[in-house]
Amino acid sequence: MSFANLGLAPALVRALTDQDYSAPTPIQAAAIPPALLGRDLLAAAQTGTGKTAAFALPMLQRLFVDSAARGVSRRPRALVVTPTRELALQVEASIRDYARYLKVSTMTVFGGVGMQPQTDALRRGVDVIVATPGRLLDHIARRGVDLAGIELLVLDEADRMLDMGFLPVIKRIIALTPRSRQTLMFSATFPDEIKQLAEQFLRDPQQVAVSTRNSAPVAIVDRVHPVDSERKRDMLLHVLAEDSRRQTLVFSRTKHGSDKLVKQLLAAGIKAAAIHGNKSQGARVRALGDFKSGRVNVLVATDIAARGLDIEQLPMVINYELPMVAEDYVHRIGRTGRAGASGIAISLVAQDESDRLRAIHRLLGREIDRVEIEGFVPARPLKLTGGGGEQRRMESPRGARPPRNGASPARHARRPHAHASAREGQPQPRSTHQRSSGAARDSRGMRPSQPRSR
Repeated sequence: MSFANLGLAPALVRALTDQDYSAPTPIQAAAIPPALLGRDLLAAAQTGTGKTAAFALPMLQRLFVDSAARGVSRRPRALVVTPTRELALQVEASIRDYARYLKVSTMTVFGGVGMQPQTDALRRGVDVIVATPGRLLDHIARRGVDLAGIELLVLDEADRMLDMGFLPVIKRIIALTPRSRQTLMFSATFPDEIKQLAEQFLRDPQQVAVSTRNSAPVAIVDRVHPVDSERKRDMLLHVLAEDSRRQTLVFSRTKHGSDKLVKQLLAAGIKAAAIHGNKSQGARVRALGDFKSGRVNVLVATDIAARGLDIEQLPMVINYELPMVAEDYVHRIGRTGRAGASGIAISLVAQDESDRLRAIHRLLGREIDRVEIEGFVPARPLKLTGGGGEQRRMESPRGARPPRNGASPARHARRPHAHASAREGQPQPRSTHQRSSGAARDSRGMRPSQPRSR
């Protein structure tokens, strides 16, 4: 199967060839043909499966290759709505790459930066807008953008926008677009609210799914390291010391916790940076750029900031704290093991997180292996029914004692250690959408009834 076989125009195939894309991924092969025919889509796809091209390529072809309406109006013809700034920037960059041989203007609209430059660009006219919901609504309220000319609407990562409390905003935005539009909805999970949204706004959508719903990518080996909460920092340093040059994404549950953890890592001699909602857009872009370039080895992020991060060949993700919502576990570890590459996901779990771990087990339909590390065996064991997966003990290398509280983590960080490979659990499908006991709150402990800061 090639992109040309999918019916894509030579200009798009040429742009894909320039980027060394030779064959479509499963989600692209499944979604592009019906999208080219004008069908509405309800697509289930995990992160890292190539879903941006799955909606961007048919969008570009239908509106700017096959359509004769070029340069007739300065109103936007396509709108892509994403949950976060980072994802908006990455999606818009991909669309520009795919459209390099077409006359198409694109722009991003998101919060955290001044509105005036965006307002000026909208007034000059743009073909494709990639926007976060809140800032787009701000422009609509100021009459800075007219959605009456939208021919194709994409809702990307719709489940995340729901978790962030954007459902009322999304409904208002959709209501301002023509009923004749084509709508493509992509989501990793399908809670009842997403299904209701699809029934209300999509016309006879074709459903496309390429992976088991709510499952971890099979290229990822995930495991749990039980540890007492007060020893988590030392265990994190112990794990990072295995390869001090390895790029690692660490998830913290709060913005304050992310900043505190970065200070501790820097004090230990580890190059680290934080990315979260309280950071300015410039600071977030710099942190991500430093991480991708290797100037920073550890990026500490909250769920909201990390959503949509596209980092090639990221070998490891560490959950310093488990998420409050079970589905976020799948999104987190999906940062590694992308595009067929292998990855490792490690969760440092204390006894007071046992309920969250059980919720993740229920969601995955399997239990994650537990691996105890010598020197970090918790005094307060996890409270799990059914054994919590395979239980193993992992020893530290001879002469390399794990740091105790008060020991020098920097000295320990110079001592390499190699984990034994963990058995990869096989996910099984679940028939219902399940959340943890904390599902009424988002990953920062806030209720999702109102949109979060953009």
